[in-house]
Formats: sequence, structure tokens, C-alpha cells
Amino acid sequence: MKLLVAGATGSVGRQVVEQLVRAGAQVRALSRRPETAGLPAEVEVVAGDVEKPETLESAFDGVDRAYLLPYGETRRVVALAKEAGVQRIVMVTSVSAEYETEAENEYYRVAERAVEESGVEWTHVRPGMFMGNLLDWAGSIRATAAVREPYAAARQAPVDEVDIAAVAVTALLADGHHGKIYTLSGPESLTKVEQVAIISKAVGRVIQFEEVTPEQWRNEAGDDLEFLADWLLEVWAMAVEQPEPVRPTVQDILGRRARTLAEWAEVNKEHFR
Repeated sequence: MKLLVAGATGSVGRQVVEQLVRAGAQVRALSRRPETAGLPAEVEVVAGDVEKPETLESAFDGVDRAYLLPYGETRRVVALAKEAGVQRIVMVTSVSAEYETEAENEYYRVAERAVEESGVEWTHVRPGMFMGNLLDWAGSIRATAAVREPYAAARQAPVDEVDIAAVAVTALLADGHHGKIYTLSGPESLTKVEQVAIISKAVGRVIQFEEVTPEQWRNEAGDDLEFLADWLLEVWAMAVEQPEPVRPTVQDILGRRARTLAEWAEVNKEHFR
């Protein structure tokens, strides 16, 4: 059985590849730049981009199951996969797909529906906030030992990319997941202040959280977050009024608890030093 992994060099995709290899699976990884992918030697790395379906004409040849992302012309990508004989697709989207008030809901649902209507076996994995998003704080922490953001009381339940990948790999390899939607969270709902405190402990350095207004944050972020600023502010404001819930999905699927932010911070502490 051969599996194709799209986005194979991303934070989740790389984990999916490595976990599949450890499970003994035959893996073909899709990368825009195969020469710099840096994936395990056992992996067949091919050039391709889901945002350019014309580059995928032969990517699915001989593939039985595929891990996809909701980018590009999803319906055309899924059609190519089905035509080539792919029988199962696991797609990682976002918890935003279930929020009717969020603009991104329809974007993710369009991609999910393309898979659902294809006639192949499907599973959707919808993670909330990635723990890896906190690496965005690394530069500020290294330079000033502080994080400056609005909505200090916003409570989110960040999930480790290792766990997201493990759920996707389980759905790819094991039966019984067809037609399921798995919404994921980490094991703790934490304010931004609590998140900073956990990183501070791992790093062994006092790190302050300095709350600023949305306007101050937007001005300080500048062009770096131009396209994400409104969405992030909306997410954080909502997380103050409606804290992101802790969900049992990782435990239910994997038979173990989800990894904590403290565990993630210990593994990634050098980024903040």
C-alpha cells in the first residue's frame, strides 16, 4: 500500500511522513522543492503543488491513500486522486470549519465537501490552535524577554502538531474512520499569560506578557500579519468570551492523552533562547 502526503514539509505534514515511515508504510511525499525537502531516505519525494493541479498528473499513480490539505483547487485535486485509484483521503482543515460566524468556515467546508462528494473513503481532521504558532513569539522573547499582544485573557487549547499528525496517520492506516470528523484540541485551556509562563519555565528565563490594545498590536505587527490581523483579533476576542474547550478526541483516537504545552515547550525551548 502506497500513501501520498501533500504538504510534506509543513509542520504537520513532516510529522505525518515520519510517523508513516515508522509504521512501515510506503510513502510518496509531495513537495514544491524536492531537492530541499529533507525527508527520510525511505521516502519517495516528487515535485508537485496542490495549488497547481496541472503539476499532479502523475503524483497519484499507484497511490492507495492520500493525506491532503484544503488549498488550491481541491475538487480538481480530489478528482485526479480518484481517477488514479486513490481509495481513502484524510484531510486536515481547521476547527474554524464548524464556526458558522467565521469567514473561513465556508473556505474549509468547500474543500471538505469536495472530498465528501468524491465517493472515496474520507476523514476530516480539524485542529484548533497549533502549539507551533507560539514560535511566532520567539523573536520577541529572545530580544526583549516579553510578549506584547492584546486579549491576555483569551483562552485557547493549543494542540501539538505531533498529535494532529498521529490522528491523521491513524485514519490513513486503520479502518473504521470513514465519514468521521475529528475536532482536536490540546489537554489544557490556557490564557496567553499562562502560555507565556509555561514557555518561561521551560526556557529558564523570566518572560513577561504585556497586554496592549488591538490597535497597538496591529501597528507593531506592521506588514508581517497584514492578511491575518483581522482574523486573529476575531479569534482572540471570541476566546475571551467563549474559551476554546478541551476535547477528548486525541485520547479517544490514540488511546493516550494529548501532549501538554509544557512538553512541547521543553522540546522547542532553544527557539526562545
